[in-house]
Amino acid sequence: MKKLMLATAMSALVLSGCTTLDPYTQESKTSNATKGAGIGALAGAVLGAAVNDDNRGKGALAGAAIGGAVGGGIGYYMDQQEMQLRQELEGTGVRVERVGDDIRLIMPGNITFATDSDRVAPSFYPVLDSVAKVLMKFDRTQVAVEGFTDSTGSFEYNQQLSERRASSVARYLSSVGVSHLRLDARGYGERYPIASNDSAAGRAANRRVEIKIRGTQR
Repeated sequence: MKKLMLATAMSALVLSGCTTLDPYTQESKTSNATKGAGIGALAGAVLGAAVNDDNRGKGALAGAAIGGAVGGGIGYYMDQQEMQLRQELEGTGVRVERVGDDIRLIMPGNITFATDSDRVAPSFYPVLDSVAKVLMKFDRTQVAVEGFTDSTGSFEYNQQLSERRASSVARYLSSVGVSHLRLDARGYGERYPIASNDSAAGRAANRRVEIKIRGTQR
């Protein structure tokens, strides 16, 4: 029982002791890797104690070690990737968001494409080059390129434009070295707005391309 309590305490210590500094807010936060490791360690401790009838304390400690390693692995990998993406994209107008173990890059349409065009603006090439550099370094990820428009114009036209824009970004990433096997391009037209289409500012926000990066275990 004491060893099970010790393993649980170790898990709590992992959660509370390792923090990172958010480069934008300058606030201290617990990294996703640390959260994953702590949760994995706690789950492993409970499972280890349950399956080891002869020595529940020993089973709990072993389970905590294994669970912590598994839980923290992909989180740490994505933490490092997120950090490098933030460094590369700072000041470019591209927003970096983290949701669990996924990373989302939100690219406003006004800096990615000319009006009503599906050709990537040459001025945006260096930004995509920076994204590609990080994606090639962290190759244990799948990449979904998604296009969105505002509600101006017909639904069919917006759908087709969003598909062409997503495909253009995916083709560019592939052309500079990102494996096409990792890339999936889709258009959603005027669906899934992130702002109201009733204002010019809202429509501008909705015209965007998003790159969603998801970690894979391998």
